[in-house]
Amino acid sequence: MTPVVEQARAKINLALHVTGRRPDGYHDLDMLVAFADVGDEVGLAPAGADRFDIAGPMAAGLAADADNLVLRAVRGFRALTGQTEPLAVRLVKRLPVASGIGGGSADAAATLRALCRLHDHPADDAALARLALSLGADVPMCLAGRPARVSGVGERIEPAGGRLAFGLLLVNPGVGLSTPAVFGALERRDNPPLPALPAIGSAAGFAAFLAAATRNDLEPPARALAPEIGGVLAALAALPDVRLARMSGSGATCFGLFGDRQAAETAGARLAADHPGWWVAPAEARF
Repeated sequence: MTPVVEQARAKINLALHVTGRRPDGYHDLDMLVAFADVGDEVGLAPAGADRFDIAGPMAAGLAADADNLVLRAVRGFRALTGQTEPLAVRLVKRLPVASGIGGGSADAAATLRALCRLHDHPADDAALARLALSLGADVPMCLAGRPARVSGVGERIEPAGGRLAFGLLLVNPGVGLSTPAVFGALERRDNPPLPALPAIGSAAGFAAFLAAATRNDLEPPARALAPEIGGVLAALAALPDVRLARMSGSGATCFGLFGDRQAAETAGARLAADHPGWWVAPAEARF
């Protein structure tokens, strides 16, 4: 078997509407999701015995134990397929942990894609999709890895065209947030769903639609739990050429939307100089 490497791109919630709560405690969501061209990396290679290593600038935030989503994905794939060959698994962690951009879910999804390549297993297998959902609500959309409107708990995925490219500036103030805590602090869980999506012609038009007709319902409770988010959003909104400043997922990572990557890089250099303690990452995404 030839070693394989898969990218685990950051998942960005351009919009996140909480539309209800199910009897099992999970929430119904209606979201617009894009994937930035920055993220983690998962590598798999045949080995004499199983081994799992974590490297990268954010490695200290993760434990290489049995609960790590990468290892849970490996165990689930083995149970599904019967493939038990020992593997050396290496996770290069570049995204902040517990930061609202799907880092762990993206890692699990990248692991499943790598395992499919390694063992020539179909990535569109329905059983693989069920395994992905069992690992977490964000894992199926990360497994697909395409811009989409996502609803239910995350299992209903409607791919978007992916023709519009725009710049993103991802910013995290170094604060981790518990997703259950943010959901628990919601004041209302029966909010209106997303409107119908208009024809998207430009980054400016898309940002105007997002600002006028969509929201992130998790932003108010997240800001109450981590007031630093307000400072990040204010700093993003004050940058030249920014089209929209919003929090992603359950936070604390926020994003600024720009016309292109170059504008995001220019703004990022300025923001990083002003706030050296923040994680600042320019990127490009599509919808």
